[in-house]
Amino acid sequence: MTKTIHRVWKYGDNINTDVIFPGKYTYTINHDPAQLARHALEDLDPAFAAQAQTGDVIVAGRNFGNGSSREQAVTCLVQAGLRAVIAHSFARIYFRNAINNGLLAIECPPVVDCVETGETLAIDTTAHEIHADGRVFAFAPLPVAVQAILDAGGIVPWLSAQV
Repeated sequence: MTKTIHRVWKYGDNINTDVIFPGKYTYTINHDPAQLARHALEDLDPAFAAQAQTGDVIVAGRNFGNGSSREQAVTCLVQAGLRAVIAHSFARIYFRNAINNGLLAIECPPVVDCVETGETLAIDTTAHEIHADGRVFAFAPLPVAVQAILDAGGIVPWLSAQV
């Protein structure tokens, strides 16, 4: 992937998996992509699911994705069209679930203070840079194996390509 432009949805610290995908739907939705997307962030931002567009990104504070290891908290964002979450920091299991499901997760604290909802930014995964508000922010490159999983669209497509 190279440099692409994204619209921002900005949220604060400690956005947990119950807020990302409400727990009340965990056992009532059978991984139907449209239903998962419809409930993304509904308790935090009721406008999100209806207004999110393919290519949008979330920018958030510390400890994004803390709480249960519920995979729907990643898949609902992917199904809503999100391409990345940029945060000050991630809960460990959420970060890995994001990678496994093909959602780019970038830790880049300075960006969090730089953008607001509705603004745009560009992510250059080749140069490991985020361009926002006329500034350039570097982020740590992902390990080659992790980037390969993301490039394949997640762990299942990557594993399928290995056989």
